[in-house]
Amino acid sequence: MKALADRRARIARVRQVQHLHAVSAAAQAEGKVVQLEGNAERLRGLRDSLSATAGPISAASLASSAELGSRLDQVRSGLSDSIVSARLIAAAKAGERRDAHIARESAERLEGRAVAQLQQMIEDRMLAGLRPRNDKGSRRG
Repeated sequence: MKALADRRARIARVRQVQHLHAVSAAAQAEGKVVQLEGNAERLRGLRDSLSATAGPISAASLASSAELGSRLDQVRSGLSDSIVSARLIAAAKAGERRDAHIARESAERLEGRAVAQLQQMIEDRMLAGLRPRNDKGSRRG
């Protein structure tokens, strides 16, 4: 019975480590999404700042701003694909984290039951040792 309790405790520890790894991976994936969204927002801000020029400007300056704006739009468009992909990965990692959490809780419950059974077995043995034995064969009368 002690071997069963030890094995279940070991499984619970492994599940705890797996859960921590899943939490870390999910946090990293979510951080990547936040980072990419922040980059897209910065690109949008740069693009908006190009079109908000006041006063007269030269044709060369206007062409340069248009070219730069076009390049920023292309980068932002490519970044949106990366954001969608990162969101999908983050959702998958969140699912893995949830599954690892469920497995960890299940292992902890199994460990608790094994420990309770072991304690009950020890109590039963102790009580059995305290009970007087009825040896009918040792008395002859």
